Amino acid sequence: MVPTVVERQHRVWVVEHPGACHELGILRSVTTGRAEFRMAAERLGTYLAVAATSWLAVEPVEVRTPLCQAVAYRRKQPLVIVPILRAGMLLLPAFLRLFPEARIGYLGLRRNEATLQPELYYANLPPLQEGAQFFIVDPMLATGGSMEAAVEYLHRRGAREITLVCIIAAPEGIARLRQRYPDLPIITAAIDHGLNEHGFIVPGLGDAGDRAMGTEENGSPTGRA
Repeated sequence: MVPTVVERQHRVWVVEHPGACHELGILRSVTTGRAEFRMAAERLGTYLAVAATSWLAVEPVEVRTPLCQAVAYRRKQPLVIVPILRAGMLLLPAFLRLFPEARIGYLGLRRNEATLQPELYYANLPPLQEGAQFFIVDPMLATGGSMEAAVEYLHRRGAREITLVCIIAAPEGIARLRQRYPDLPIITAAIDHGLNEHGFIVPGLGDAGDRAMGTEENGSPTGRA
């Protein structure tokens, strides 16, 4: 049996489930329309969410079935899902379908065109709970600037257990994160060839936010974050 989640690099796992591969193909295609793109991203998000939460700690509890007492299990950690606006919202519904009790935080990051560095323009996080597991979700890990800034912000707020979840990752973005956070878990559906001279992921899937929201005419058709 072929493993469906493979560790390709140190603490970088690629989800290779056949269903995930199918949805990724839909997302990559330039002929995929807006509605189908959103639905495929949500379906793929379910595979990513399952993989990202596979290592959550559980504890035994006693329950009564219709026949007798039995040992069951429940999660020990509170969960916080943090989409990076706006494209990260594509992956949020999949996590909430599996973990409806999870808390939600939002981070808005954009690139400063003068400094070319990520700039935080919005942040809204729930109160920190001891032992909480944070999941930062964003479709693209390209240069790694946005993800790095998001992790840094959560660390400043006291978060310690953080997992990154993306649809596509570039080697350059992974390398950048590894320099500062060597043990940070990264879950993705693909590690692409790399970035072109403009910092766009190749082959990529374009700008996930533009394709999902229908704003291609207002921005680049490519993807960079």
